[in-house]
Amino acid sequence: MSDTDAIPQFKRRRGGGTEIGVAGGMSALAAGPGIRSVREVLAIVLVAVIIIGGTELLLNLFAVPQYVLPKPSEIAVALVSDFPLIAPHLGHTLVELFAGFGIGAVAGLVLAAVITQFPFAEKIITPYILLLVTTPMLALVPLLILRFGFGYEPRIIAVALASGPMVMINAATGFRRVDSGKIALARSYGASTLQIFWKVRAPMALPMIFVGLMVGSIFGLLTAVGAEMVGGGFGLGNRLTSYSSMIQMPQFFAVVLILSILGILIYVLFFLLGKKFASWEA
Repeated sequence: MSDTDAIPQFKRRRGGGTEIGVAGGMSALAAGPGIRSVREVLAIVLVAVIIIGGTELLLNLFAVPQYVLPKPSEIAVALVSDFPLIAPHLGHTLVELFAGFGIGAVAGLVLAAVITQFPFAEKIITPYILLLVTTPMLALVPLLILRFGFGYEPRIIAVALASGPMVMINAATGFRRVDSGKIALARSYGASTLQIFWKVRAPMALPMIFVGLMVGSIFGLLTAVGAEMVGGGFGLGNRLTSYSSMIQMPQFFAVVLILSILGILIYVLFFLLGKKFASWEA
């Protein structure tokens, strides 16, 4: 049995605890507690009301200037009134995110499949993947702008370079943690290496693949916004820079709120996909 066929053990300890490994990430994603009753919904809403109302009250009480920290009501007004101006920039950011993440995710999945099937390729590719993971992509954006200009290209490349390694690392972990007994059973029936990969490894790796896609897309969103702040005349990152320079803090926090909602939507999307296709791991 090779090292790549080994699977982490999640044995229950006598004290009632469990040994948690890296691959347990999808269990938490796909089988989280969720919202199970109206009482929980009301509790969440109540906490939100307390936080927002308390912030509004304190800012009024201490007369905090708008340019220091705007009130939640002012942020809400700015979000509604300025959304027609912000919406085109939101579209630019989404184009960069979808294009860059799509390229990075495909490349990451392909590389994960290659390095798990060919150990020699892993020794060659891994140092460069680690280099990408440890290098802040925003540092490369000025160089990419010099080469490709101020359009979409440098931002899409930066997003792909940021999201691809996250997808590859998690997918490779999933491909490796398949039960060796299932692989041995498939080989005993005459399955080829490619059939084992598609019929055994790939389905069993879905939990970690979804984790990689979720993390990669969030990294991609942050990189897209950062790239827009570094250079370029469009995108939500550009709006953040513009509003902060003009001390339009309600509009600034309105854009931050939009980005937060995008991040939540990304999490919810992969939560639902994980619950549908990988809930069996829980």
